Amino acid sequence: MPAAILDGAAYAAEIRTEVTRQVAWFNAHHGTIKLCAVLVGSDAGGRLYAESQRKLSVQVGVQYELVELPEATTQTELLAAIDRLNADARVTGIILQLPLPPHIDPATAQYGIDPYKDVEGVSPANIGWLFYDNPIIVPCTALAVAELIGRSGVVVRGAHAVVVGQSRVVGRPITMALLTQMATVTGCHAATQDLAAYTRRADILVVAIGQPRAIGVDHVRPGAVVIDVGINRVVEHDAQDQEVRRTVGDVDFGSVAQIARAITPVPGGVGPLTVAMLLRNTAEAARKQLQRRV
Repeated sequence: MPAAILDGAAYAAEIRTEVTRQVAWFNAHHGTIKLCAVLVGSDAGGRLYAESQRKLSVQVGVQYELVELPEATTQTELLAAIDRLNADARVTGIILQLPLPPHIDPATAQYGIDPYKDVEGVSPANIGWLFYDNPIIVPCTALAVAELIGRSGVVVRGAHAVVVGQSRVVGRPITMALLTQMATVTGCHAATQDLAAYTRRADILVVAIGQPRAIGVDHVRPGAVVIDVGINRVVEHDAQDQEVRRTVGDVDFGSVAQIARAITPVPGGVGPLTVAMLLRNTAEAARKQLQRRV
C-alpha cells in the first residue's frame, strides 16, 4: 500500500490561521508584534527569502522591517546593529538572513541575538537550552519535523529514529528534539560507514544532507515514516530530451513512497511548515518577552 503523503503546505495553512488569531489578540492587548530581519550585503537568495517573510508576516498581522547593511559591514558593526534591536522594546523578533559575507562568522552573529527574540531558534544559546530540554525558542525546522512526525500517527516514545545529517542548525536539533520525546536516536553523518545498515532499522527516518535522491528504497524499512528535509535544485531531461529544472528532496520519493508508511513530498513538505513555525515562534517570542516583564 503506498505511503500516506504528509502535506506540509496544508498543515502550514492551519498553523497560519492559528497564529493569526494569536497575533490579533496580542496586538490588541499588549502592542504590535514586530519582526526585524537583518540582511548584510545584496545576496539575491537572502533578499527573496526576506520578501517571502514579509508577505507571510503581514498576512498573520505581524509588523515586518528589513534592516539592510552594506556588504562591507564588519562583525563588530553587525553585532552593534543586533544590540540596538535587542534593546528596542518595540522589536519582538529578530532574524539574521543567511548567507553572510565571508568575513562575518554566522555563529558569533547569531549568538548576539537575544534568545527571547531569536525567532528562528538557531542561536547557540537556544540550541543549548534545547539540550537541557528547557528551550526558549525551538529551531523552526526541528519544530516542523516534529509536527510532521506527529501527524503521521507514529508513536515516538520507544521508536527507533535515524537522523541522516548532523548540521548544527538542522540535524542536531532534530536529533535532540527526538531524544526529548524518548525515541532511541541514531545520528548518521558523512563519516558513517554502511549507511543503509542503520537507516533500514528506522521506524522514523529523517534525512537532511542536501544530496538529491540519495536515499532510495534500499535504505528504508517497509512501514517507516520518512521525513525529507532536503531541498535540491536539479536539471534533468524529460521524455523529449528537453532540459527541465526540478526541486527534489534527499529521498527518492517515487520508490520510497511505495513501501513507507508515511512520507513528506518535496516541495510541499517540510519547507512550508518550517516557515509556518517561524511565524508561530514569532508569536511565542512576543509572549515570552511579556512574561519576563510582568
